[in-house]
Amino acid sequence: MESFIQQMVNGISLGSIYALIALGYTMVYGIIKLINFAHGDIYMVGAFIGYGMIQNVGLGLIPAIVISMLLCALLGVVIEKVAYRPLRGATRIAALITAIGVSYLLQNLMVYFMGPERRAFPTALKTRVFALGSIQINSQQIVIIVTTIVLMIALQVIVKFTTMGKAMRAVSTDMDAAQLMGINVDSVISFTFIMGSALAGAAGVLVGIYYNSIDPLMGVTPGLKAFVAAVFGGIGIIPGAMLGGYLIGIIETMVSAYGGSMFKDAVVYLILILILIVKPSGILGKNVKEKV
Repeated sequence: MESFIQQMVNGISLGSIYALIALGYTMVYGIIKLINFAHGDIYMVGAFIGYGMIQNVGLGLIPAIVISMLLCALLGVVIEKVAYRPLRGATRIAALITAIGVSYLLQNLMVYFMGPERRAFPTALKTRVFALGSIQINSQQIVIIVTTIVLMIALQVIVKFTTMGKAMRAVSTDMDAAQLMGINVDSVISFTFIMGSALAGAAGVLVGIYYNSIDPLMGVTPGLKAFVAAVFGGIGIIPGAMLGGYLIGIIETMVSAYGGSMFKDAVVYLILILILIVKPSGILGKNVKEKV
């Protein structure tokens, strides 16, 4: 039982990172119905920004997270304006192919400028282990869980109680009607990319302190798993992305802990297939017929 609880703690730590990345997927899809496959690579860029701030500039963990969030938010806006906005009226497949192209562009630019090798993430936090019986939680896990909860609460406050948050919900419900009501749709979409990319930047730094290593291709697998988490919880629904992220993190950790570490990725993708077959709208989603 204690081993099970220990793995739950580990799963919640990993799930926190997946949840932060999944929020970016789900917000963008909720607004413009685009699956932004470049999102995982924005998270990778965030990890390298955090690495540079800590290793080269000598900043602490929290300032590194804040700067990573700001620069990733800027990157998200640039990508939206340059790559996605001109395709606003195009087919979904055109936007999807563009997103994949942007993903490969970011990966290869990072390989070109930073090199392809894996780098050790600098120690930004002194490791302390807290024990409750045989259950252990270290300082990195505490920082990851607390940071994630704070960012999620901040996001919910912005979406529920601010003018821009209300505009986001209006555009998500009906973009044309929102535009007729005087809402600047372009600004809302840019703000959505700002929020999603900032959360991905924070996740990048947190994964650096969790795994102690980063590389230019690190965004591919977590990005796909976060996408699975978003679909699992209900893509386009913010609480669904959070729930899906935590569930995927816990499931992956449990599979690894009980002898299936070779198959942990396969189990996550199997969940995606089963969800799409059984309940395509996800756990918290409602089945809505799409207008053609």
